[in-house]
Amino acid sequence: QVQLAESGGDSVQAGGSLRLSCAVSGDTITDSEFCLGWFRQAPGDERGEFGREEVGTIDGAGRVYYQDSMKGRFTISKDAAKNTLYLQMNSLKPEDTAMYYCAAVRSCLWFVSRTYWGQGTQVTVSS
Repeated sequence: QVQLAESGGDSVQAGGSLRLSCAVSGDTITDSEFCLGWFRQAPGDERGEFGREEVGTIDGAGRVYYQDSMKGRFTISKDAAKNTLYLQMNSLKPEDTAMYYCAAVRSCLWFVSRTYWGQGTQVTVSS
């Protein structure tokens, strides 16, 4: 059982920065079978996990992939010694307002294999 716990969400002004953290249980963060990622869900979206937009993912070899709209502003990294996944967000915009989720899945088969989710952390960006 993989357990994930996000923290770091806050309310910020447009143009500001935030760093989100995700505590990852056990050896998942070093297990090459697992991909880790950040997703977000806009306010009012009630489609559950299928309404979550991918921000970016990191595979078992450490390669990081971003959605085009996030490139250059968001950075995903991990610290295996601290069992923590990070999302550094810069130049935040009001449209970045969302609940942000940390997730893990085997073999990068998002939404196909069992996907593990944290409880989410809220980011609100005001103009």
